[in-house]
Amino acid sequence: MEKTQKTPGIDRARFLAAMASAGLAASLLPAGPARAGERRHGLGHRGVVYTVGAGEAPATGFRTARMRRDIRAIRDELHADTVDVTGDGVERLTATAAEAAERGLHVWLQPTLGDVPERDILDHLAETGRFAERLRRQGASVDLSVGCEFWLFVPGIVPGDTVLERVQNLLDGKVDPVRMQRRLDRFTAKAAAVGRSVFHGRLSYAAAQDDQVDWRLFDIVGIDYYSYFPRRADYVRELRRYLRWGKPLAITEFGTCAYVGAPETRGMGWNIVDHDKDPEEIEGDPVRSERTQAAYLIRLLDVFSSLDLYAAMAFEFVTLDAPHRPGDPRHDLDLASYAITRTVEDRPYDPASPRHWEPKEAFHALARRYARDACHG
Repeated sequence: MEKTQKTPGIDRARFLAAMASAGLAASLLPAGPARAGERRHGLGHRGVVYTVGAGEAPATGFRTARMRRDIRAIRDELHADTVDVTGDGVERLTATAAEAAERGLHVWLQPTLGDVPERDILDHLAETGRFAERLRRQGASVDLSVGCEFWLFVPGIVPGDTVLERVQNLLDGKVDPVRMQRRLDRFTAKAAAVGRSVFHGRLSYAAAQDDQVDWRLFDIVGIDYYSYFPRRADYVRELRRYLRWGKPLAITEFGTCAYVGAPETRGMGWNIVDHDKDPEEIEGDPVRSERTQAAYLIRLLDVFSSLDLYAAMAFEFVTLDAPHRPGDPRHDLDLASYAITRTVEDRPYDPASPRHWEPKEAFHALARRYARDACHG
């Protein structure tokens, strides 16, 4: 999700419909009865996604001191026991994973380098995986994910040089679905093999909800989950299909934006920004509602807990390039952010201004829930 927030003009519902018409949206699930996998009472790991990257400007770039403060807040203020360290740059990924492990957090380490040659992506994975193995041997609790939604980020699976071009080609039907799935299967198997060669703990992958994945390659099923249903039973029914592999299920992303109606967009809440304007501008008249975001997160956590899932990581902790501007709703980019914190510019509208975060209602709601579950766990 973090890498599609800057993609203008893409409707996820239309996109998924196009995939379905191309025969790509059916879930590849084995026949047979459901099995428990790693059974536990309630949710096994309660976490949040923490994205690392170079940033689009100095104010949004990675800084070690800021990362360390954030990791402490994730543990001490959010009361999470898990952090999904994702993004690109081996040094950034490993420094953040090491900090989280040192603070006693369970680490879900997921490199997501994209839009570069396949060999570079696999080398990036191998180097990150070797560090994860060192952490594991030192006694840290760590799982390795080999990546996220490869068909979108890895060149050569879908035609197009960029994420936007690949999505548009899918929407326009300029994709051979059989060839696409064959290429996706080939790269996923390669990534799994690289992960196994360097890491000897539990291996996973973050798939979109309707991806076809051979989960026999992995120890944990990983799903980026952005569904919306009026009834709780519909979530349960949908999620149970991922349990049919008899393996633990991790929700590698879940969340929504802080405005009325955002959950109903099913993962497209970010698509309210006109990126062609300078400064970027919110389209329409969304009504800010941090309560809407908080309620959706807690509702999904109730469902995940009832199914005794392995882990769930809320997307995401902070989005530095989407500042909150309360006096200017037309330019309040935080409306299009999934973050559970709001980013505040110390000098509003100055791209070079230092930025800090403040907790949203979703942060407080998760903190209460995570603290309660920790006491009862």
